[in-house]
Amino acid sequence: MSRTVSSFEFTLRKRPQHQTLTNWLYGELRHAILEGRLRPETRLPASRDFARQYGLSRGTVVSVFERLQDEGYVSSRVGFGTWINRVALAQPKRQTTSAPPAYIRNVASAYVRPKPYVDLIWPQEIRPFRAADPATTEFPSKVWGQIAAKHARNFGAWLKTPGDGRGYKPLRDAVADYLRASRGVRCSSEQIMIVSGVQQALDLLARLLLKPRDPVWMEDPGYFGASIAFGNVGARIIPVPVDEEGLSVTAGKKLCPHAKGVYLTPAHQFPLGVTMSLERRMAVLDWASHAGTFVIEDDYDSEFRFEGQPIPALQSLDDHSNVILIGSFSKILFPSLRLGYVVLPPSLVDYFLSFRYRTDFRNSNFDQVVLCDFIGDGHLARHLRRMRDLYATRLEALIDGGREYLGGLLEISNVRAGLCTVGFLKNGMTSRQAEKASAARGVEAIGIDRYTLKRPDPQGVLLGFAAHTEPAIRKAVIQLSRALGQ
Repeated sequence: MSRTVSSFEFTLRKRPQHQTLTNWLYGELRHAILEGRLRPETRLPASRDFARQYGLSRGTVVSVFERLQDEGYVSSRVGFGTWINRVALAQPKRQTTSAPPAYIRNVASAYVRPKPYVDLIWPQEIRPFRAADPATTEFPSKVWGQIAAKHARNFGAWLKTPGDGRGYKPLRDAVADYLRASRGVRCSSEQIMIVSGVQQALDLLARLLLKPRDPVWMEDPGYFGASIAFGNVGARIIPVPVDEEGLSVTAGKKLCPHAKGVYLTPAHQFPLGVTMSLERRMAVLDWASHAGTFVIEDDYDSEFRFEGQPIPALQSLDDHSNVILIGSFSKILFPSLRLGYVVLPPSLVDYFLSFRYRTDFRNSNFDQVVLCDFIGDGHLARHLRRMRDLYATRLEALIDGGREYLGGLLEISNVRAGLCTVGFLKNGMTSRQAEKASAARGVEAIGIDRYTLKRPDPQGVLLGFAAHTEPAIRKAVIQLSRALGQ
């Protein structure tokens, strides 16, 4: 068998400092083969000669040749030496175009960005009045770190806990105790599933409870994450108007009396901030009971109510297992903590758990263990008390600034709750015009029309206050007044 024989000339590029000699040489030869710079049937020098030619140790060269042979890039045979194999390349010649492959182009042609994000690009740094972010600088990170370090040192204690798709059992116990005490929720830990957050909860519930074309009520305006989850399963979203008492059950029954379910934010409606009245709460429960439908209650930031006590959960009024409560710790602690919960009716637990196993088996135990101790040792309760006082002060700074600088331009809601509030435009601007003008002044005020489904533009902007200091809020209000007064 004849082989191409020639004097071997091959240029090796300079080795990066962080890369080992073996990995560098392997990468250089492999890339040269795939790119066609080392052509099929080219014979490589003997390992001793190669090492001498390039100033390498023979052991390094032998190791690389053996790896290339194991992976099929070269062949070696006693008496014939080592030569380059003919590799069937998916891309025999490097493309100069940046066009993506056909399957990505097919996705791009059909993909529509969720409405709230269309044309919305904010810088990475958090500026007033970016909404939904808590005051992460005030989080007791040292305490959290100490708990995490303790469990990292005592690795085996929690690592050997039995796997449970519902979540770490002591954390579920702690969450059940917390919800019973703070929100009046009627549940045991056996009804609780730990998930990565509200969005995973909505995704799983939508796919478990709905089929394509199933109608489901949604608040209008309302939380875009729910409309995304329902849209992903092909459900038919029924926009139900929201007024000062929350979702209008009467309007919902007129629009679609036989909907399969409803998604609600009753404690602090997103984005308008109103609290669902007791009359409406009882009406939606009565409708759900008679129609046999589900009610998903999103309790996303109900801990932060600055006047009076937190409103008990809708679930606490439910006697017919219609309400499914979901919540998250990312808004009350810090956004990168991807832990939330679902409180299920007892008869739905096994079905939800079985369905969850189709997508993942459980969340990371380590974060769950740390959060469990954070709750159990009383740090969560202390942190929430501190944040209620801090957020109340920051909201007052925003409202006071509005009175001083925004008269005739923007009327800020008088709802004392949550991490953000809504301001209604009085200057004739649309929500989108106000958003654009504010951004030009370095202020992030997202237009409420981004959250509407069918409703006309409410002419308002969403203003987050929790993550911003009082001086920063005051400066931003001045810039906002200039933006809206132009």
